[in-house]
Amino acid sequence: MAEVAVRRLKLGSQGLEVSAQGLGCGGMSHGYGPPKPEDDMIKVVQHAINSGVTFLDTSDFYGPHINEILIGKALKGGMRLKVELGTKFGLRKVDGKTDICGDPAYVRAACEASLKRLDIDCIDLYYQHRIDTRIPIEVTMGELKKLVEVGKIKYVGLSEVFASTIRRAHAVHPLTAVQLEWSLWTRDVEEEIVPTCRELGIGIVPYSPLGRGFFATGSKVIENLSDIDHRKNLPRFKPENMEHNKHIFERVNEIAVKKGCTPSQLALAWVHHQGDDVCPIPGTTKIENFNQNVGALSVTLTPEEMAELEALASPDAIKGDRLGALPTWKDSVTPSLSSWKAA
Repeated sequence: MAEVAVRRLKLGSQGLEVSAQGLGCGGMSHGYGPPKPEDDMIKVVQHAINSGVTFLDTSDFYGPHINEILIGKALKGGMRLKVELGTKFGLRKVDGKTDICGDPAYVRAACEASLKRLDIDCIDLYYQHRIDTRIPIEVTMGELKKLVEVGKIKYVGLSEVFASTIRRAHAVHPLTAVQLEWSLWTRDVEEEIVPTCRELGIGIVPYSPLGRGFFATGSKVIENLSDIDHRKNLPRFKPENMEHNKHIFERVNEIAVKKGCTPSQLALAWVHHQGDDVCPIPGTTKIENFNQNVGALSVTLTPEEMAELEALASPDAIKGDRLGALPTWKDSVTPSLSSWKAA
């Protein structure tokens, strides 16, 4: 495949510039079966950087912790100077259960711990991974603003968040990016979340733009999942729903064949065509899959092709919810300051 030049884009209106496609690193250590061999994953990350994909995405929750350690090792030897690094806080395990925390003291401690694991002095983009509905977003954002002021982080983001919460957070300190799930088969963010980000000048970072692997292999994606692959618990990946959903992949594949690209490149190109304020972060653990994903940047879609793809993957055409147990942006309504008192 011919080498693709990775263009740059301004993410949000606060000054951050990133590669037009990022690399989601979480799956290297978390969620998609056992952690992959560290040396192999470092090679993937460094190959991405050398290919021009310099916007890396991780979280303290991935592993937990081991993904940040992996990225820290991958950024040795001058690599740190080449990248825009995003990580997250807010999800943690407490007594074996997932807890969400936005308490200021926790925010500070989490940031310091991430800096240490990543072995860096400053985080380029620091997201709240999920919203703590026990604490007003203004309180959490106040602490993030302080971290910007002391130089621990450069830019602030939120992940999986309701439109009203975006507005409240942005009023305390400007948000640079909102991370959300957005793909051909996950489009519920288009009604409120995306327009709100655009109104406020906030960049949009779609994760799982390939439908957690669905648009790479279709229904085959569920054939060899390990027992600890989280997709086993997602309604959309249950065999009875996948039997219905596979027809969407088949149609996408037919269109891709006509265009001379792969179905994953076509699905990813659809996300890219949503606008110059959109930077998807597909994840992978293989260099050959990374190369294929980058190829999506050279796939051009006409308005007619966009409409055709959207028609076949309309929200009512998909069977199964996108998420299982973790809260979604629909749940992320934080209390107001007037109704909250610090403990």
